[in-house]
Amino acid sequence: MTETTGQPAAGSGTAEMKRTLSLTGVTVNGMALIAPGAFLWTTFQEQAAQTNHGSPTGDDMWTGLFFAFILAMLTAWSYSQLARIYPDAGAGSSYYFAEAAFLDKEKPQHQAYARWAKFVFGWMSHLYYWIYPGIMIAFIGTLVGYIVQEISGTQLGWGPLSSICVVSAILVGYIAFRGITGSTLTALVINVIQIVTLIGMTIIFFIAFRVGHPHGGYVLRGAGAVILPHSFVNLLYQSTIAILLLVGFESITALGAEAKNPQRDIQRGVLISLLIQGGFCYLFEYFGANFALGSLTMAGQKGTPFVAAGNDSAPIGTMVQNAADKMFGGGGEAVALLVAFTVLMALLGTTLACVNTGVRVSYAMAKDKELPSVIGWLHGRFATPHGGIVVITVLSALIGIYGVHTVNNLTQITLASNIGTFLVYGMTCLICVVAFASRHDRHVLGHLALPGLGLVMNVAELIGVVYLAIAGGGSGATDAIKAIIVVGIWAVAGVVWFKANPNREHAHRVTFHERAERRRAQAAGAA
Repeated sequence: MTETTGQPAAGSGTAEMKRTLSLTGVTVNGMALIAPGAFLWTTFQEQAAQTNHGSPTGDDMWTGLFFAFILAMLTAWSYSQLARIYPDAGAGSSYYFAEAAFLDKEKPQHQAYARWAKFVFGWMSHLYYWIYPGIMIAFIGTLVGYIVQEISGTQLGWGPLSSICVVSAILVGYIAFRGITGSTLTALVINVIQIVTLIGMTIIFFIAFRVGHPHGGYVLRGAGAVILPHSFVNLLYQSTIAILLLVGFESITALGAEAKNPQRDIQRGVLISLLIQGGFCYLFEYFGANFALGSLTMAGQKGTPFVAAGNDSAPIGTMVQNAADKMFGGGGEAVALLVAFTVLMALLGTTLACVNTGVRVSYAMAKDKELPSVIGWLHGRFATPHGGIVVITVLSALIGIYGVHTVNNLTQITLASNIGTFLVYGMTCLICVVAFASRHDRHVLGHLALPGLGLVMNVAELIGVVYLAIAGGGSGATDAIKAIIVVGIWAVAGVVWFKANPNREHAHRVTFHERAERRRAQAAGAA
């Protein structure tokens, strides 16, 4: 019998993914999606520009990030616990977790929820995994446009930027097609370069600069003012943006079919990747950036430092350039461009990691006959789901072209992706509670309180993202409404496909009866 999670039975004659990833491998792939600093460059402008009834919320940028980090850690804990008890999830990640949690129940009425639960998870996760790479492609196009403008003084139009998006999507798709081993090596190199560059930048051009130039019109009085909350409401406002920096740790759970020791390494990799990227890199870098933000580092820009940063398409580049010029008497533009190039590399790595994750969840659904079979094709030589890679590459290029056109377009696709993210994260916390509810190793703190708090915080953030966008009025409200419409259309399409799927009965028979019997046999063997 062929396993439907990306691990066919021996002798089936069906290609299967190769187990090549150690703990380092799975962790590096997760770190690549989170990216150890790229989003400091891409989102600092939006965070600086955010206001609460006309007043900047930037004073609570670091505390908002810390709040979002706690939320992410709670969600990561749920993922890690589910990965521990379901090491055979293969490429399915939370899609598989949702099914297994109900199949493990003793009552048939509870087991009956298995198929629709995992379908909902898989279908809604595509709002995140299929849109997010396109957002990264749009970021890449925008950043390349900045680099070209700084070097040549020429501002690229939509046509050239669209071509950059297409080329970037094809490059990422090709690397993903070649296999996870090549992707891991690429991710490792990018992570090392990014971490060294941005940590060095933070120490030299932010922290050391302010210490050496104490009268620079800084917006925050000192280190304590950076890390202490000023307004709880503003903290929440900032956290709705900051969460975008931290998503991606769950990508590790989709690599179970390629991990050498999934039961041990997947759960560890989820937590380690988030601790390194979010708990160290981002918190440290955002501390430095807020510590150094002032009239001196934003020299040449109009308005107060927060207003200037909000109106600057690359405020981190401006800060680095001004600081380097002051410290070394010139060379600031070259330093800023160097940082921009490392950010560009990180964005490519992030896009690659998300493609690898998203295509594997889609692959697991296709193997279950829940999606068209073309998405479940594995390449004979590289053992990669090349059918799905082609689909997601084309979508990424198209979404990137749309997003790079205007800020409003980018906001629309970002909000749609965020809604999908919070839905999947929140539901995963809920599934963790369900999965451990009847297990002998259930712990009230670890399997009820922590996942429960994660569920509440994810729902709150989901409501907050939508409410804050709509409450802002103008184009913000229009963008939010369009994003909600996209989510609604995708949900309706899921219902239609669920009912109209020509393989519906086969999908139900494979996922429910066959796997339920297999899991009961495994439980009996363990006993």
